[in-house]
Amino acid sequence: MTGLAGTPDEPQQLLTELRDQGCRAEGLEIDLSDPDAPRRLFDAAEAALGPVSVLVNNATYSMPGGIDTLTAEQLDKTYVVNLRGMALLCVEFVRRYKLAAPDIAPGRIINLSSGQSVSAMPGELAYVATKGAVEAFTVSLSAEVSSLGITVNAIDPGITDTGWISPDLKAKWVKESPMGRVGKPADAARLIRFLASPEAGWITGQVIHSRGGM
Repeated sequence: MTGLAGTPDEPQQLLTELRDQGCRAEGLEIDLSDPDAPRRLFDAAEAALGPVSVLVNNATYSMPGGIDTLTAEQLDKTYVVNLRGMALLCVEFVRRYKLAAPDIAPGRIINLSSGQSVSAMPGELAYVATKGAVEAFTVSLSAEVSSLGITVNAIDPGITDTGWISPDLKAKWVKESPMGRVGKPADAARLIRFLASPEAGWITGQVIHSRGGM
């Protein structure tokens, strides 16, 4: 979907689009800063769709904050969603997967990063700190759960145009891009689909930079 960044009806539009394509899809509004959110989210998912074999951690929180303006509040608000929320979702996924296996498909955890190990992002220190931690968490978690048949990988999709990029900024990045464009949501979606598939069963503990050479 494009052109829907931050619109109030974006979740419902996404559900409608998925259902129109024949997918079973449900939605739930939830605050991932709530430590109980993972349990409630998985309860709802299992009630609607059955046991969960794939977890994609794509939720994120970001607010501008360079070294001169960075505060404890900014760090805490970013941490509870980007790192703690992600980690607790993984905990709940693994716990329930142990109970359901081997009656469900091989487990897949796919975390979204932002390329903090590739390039700097000045003015977004709280965000980059938590996203860098996501990459480290991914690598170590993969070693812990591989014996359960769960793979864990992270994707850095690079600059992705979901409707938030201004025309001037987009023109700048397109000029700098070796492939002459910025990323599209479909670029990340195709990689996620592959990592969730049986064909990716030998890939784990990786941070995959899918950013068109930028």
